[in-house]
Amino acid sequence: MIRLQDIRHKFSYIKEQVEKKVFDSYLLKYIEKPMIDEEKLLILILIMDQLELSFKEMQNFALSTMLIQIALDTHEYITQSSINEKNRQLTVLTGDYFSGLYYKLLADSEDIAMIRALSYGVKEINEHKVFVYQNKTTDTDKLMSDIMIIESSLFVKVAEYFKVDNWSEFISHYLLFKRLLKEKSKFLQGGSTKIFEALQKAVFPKYADTFELSNVQRSKLIMIFDRYLDFSKQIIEKGIGQLPNLNEWFVSRISSLLKQHQPVAKTFVEEG
Repeated sequence: MIRLQDIRHKFSYIKEQVEKKVFDSYLLKYIEKPMIDEEKLLILILIMDQLELSFKEMQNFALSTMLIQIALDTHEYITQSSINEKNRQLTVLTGDYFSGLYYKLLADSEDIAMIRALSYGVKEINEHKVFVYQNKTTDTDKLMSDIMIIESSLFVKVAEYFKVDNWSEFISHYLLFKRLLKEKSKFLQGGSTKIFEALQKAVFPKYADTFELSNVQRSKLIMIFDRYLDFSKQIIEKGIGQLPNLNEWFVSRISSLLKQHQPVAKTFVEEG
């Protein structure tokens, strides 16, 4: 087991460095506050902490990867929200700015191989975003695979770069589970998301241009989500027992996330 205090200290310090880069007081007047995905940052730190890296190297790799992830998230925000043209343009430029910071950090480190690995991850993510957000996926398995790549590609590339490929399956399913749980929550609260729109087109192509689904149709979409959530949960639980360097803090965070998943069918049975 890794010393808990040591990991928390590294996590807190590197998170502060990310915040200093992205929480610009001027930009925050016009754009939504960028979200820093703590689980993704923690995964990076856990992967690198088992390697013979200096803390400076760990910090640089983690900061670079999180900056490009935040840049991707910033650009994605534009596709999923209705904002005025000025804010839209500024948000695009902000995403580009974060990308520039990422390239500068890695260029300063002269690690061409890491730049290549993350650049391939970015390319892969953008390609699969097209399939999802332009409703080009007509198969649910393919859709879930696309979402998994969008969520995890950068972090899988980091694992592959450091030759700890045994993390790849766990990372992919953990980040997929996290995203699906968030999307399902939005849908249950009456919101519409690009991912549910894509799922709707795949399952009910005749209703692709309308959101007026029956309760039965809505329930079917949720149950499909639950099926993939259940499968990813099994992979995650298996990974907890097999991966090295999973400390108690991270395991408790994983357990807390897994408990948030309540299959709709099970809920109906319990309520009935």
